[in-house]
Amino acid sequence: MRLKKAFRVWQRHLKVYTKLYKSSIALNFIEPILYLAALGLGLGGFVGDINGIPYIKFIAPGIIASSAMFAATYECTYGTYVRMTFQKTFDAILATPVNINDLIAGELMWGATKSLLYGTIILIVVSLFGLIDSSIIILAIPILFAAGLIFAEISLIFVAIVPGIDSFNYFYTLFMTPMFLFSGIFFPLDALPPALSGIAFFTPLYHLVNICRAFSYGQPSVALLDILYLFAVVIILSPLPFRLMRRRVIK
Repeated sequence: MRLKKAFRVWQRHLKVYTKLYKSSIALNFIEPILYLAALGLGLGGFVGDINGIPYIKFIAPGIIASSAMFAATYECTYGTYVRMTFQKTFDAILATPVNINDLIAGELMWGATKSLLYGTIILIVVSLFGLIDSSIIILAIPILFAAGLIFAEISLIFVAIVPGIDSFNYFYTLFMTPMFLFSGIFFPLDALPPALSGIAFFTPLYHLVNICRAFSYGQPSVALLDILYLFAVVIILSPLPFRLMRRRVIK
């Protein structure tokens, strides 16, 4: 992998995105805000404080984390698959001096960038609503990029093995939705049976939620192990998308 060539792939995606960003930002902005309003304000009126924290403030950091997750996941599942299969963008890029490893690295970098962008936008919004207690939350922004790499890696692994675009329904229904619901965003995991909470512990979103929550409360040291976990997962997963996507693209 050559970083300069991977950056060119990233740059190409950014240039395309700048032509479509208005509608894209609007769609990715509205959904998390609806969750925050419906659950934080609506359900929050019937739910008491959680560990001494108003319910809307409890879920706000988790909404930041989930926004970052879905941004990278949508980009590196449907976005990557369409570029690879329907638009033939991969074929055009590979006809240049860019090789397959450069291309995959560029896809991963772009997915992580989308996590950073949308996670930061939601972070700013919830901060403006007074739902963040500490300015230390700004230090969580680079971690959104690292977490975005994980979700981009997972997404590309699935793209490499999926038989068709319709199969993404299984990915979102059986993997992404359960992770979203059982990652500690909406309730503490100690409310779950030990088996379920144990499974949730191994999901990257659970640790990203912990990090955003700890930073929003001004307690970054509490999330040290969560940060180490995310960086370890980035490294462990990193060879898989390259190996599997190379097999998928170069037949």
